[in-house]
Amino acid sequence: MIGKYSAKLDDKNRLIVPSKLRAELGDNFFVTLGVNCGRRCLTVYTAADWQVLQSNYNAIPISQRGAATSLIFMNATECIPDKQFRFMPTQNLLDYAGITRDVIIVGRAGQAEIWAADEFAAFEAENLTPEKLLASLEAIGL
Repeated sequence: MIGKYSAKLDDKNRLIVPSKLRAELGDNFFVTLGVNCGRRCLTVYTAADWQVLQSNYNAIPISQRGAATSLIFMNATECIPDKQFRFMPTQNLLDYAGITRDVIIVGRAGQAEIWAADEFAAFEAENLTPEKLLASLEAIGL
């Protein structure tokens, strides 16, 4: 998934799936707590990626499962968009990410992220430097 898309919560707290992400996200997907560079956002997983995440979590011995990891599942919600491709994140997810109205939805390789627009602007300003871009490219092997 790639791209950056502006959106707004409607009066019922619904978001529209960006058209360029619809096929990749599929008929249902999962939204949960997320973090990127120490900033709160929501992470969106395809159903297939969510299954992998659950399998990996279930493979960890119960004694080694951390509270934060458990919170990812406790706060997750399955989203099934309506015919207009709208879905409704839960209020606790919106509160966690500080989302009240304006959002940015971004593709992030195998996942998407949903950000409060002002938080994303701060994240982008902080990280959109030649030095950080170069370090990122090197980290992924380019």
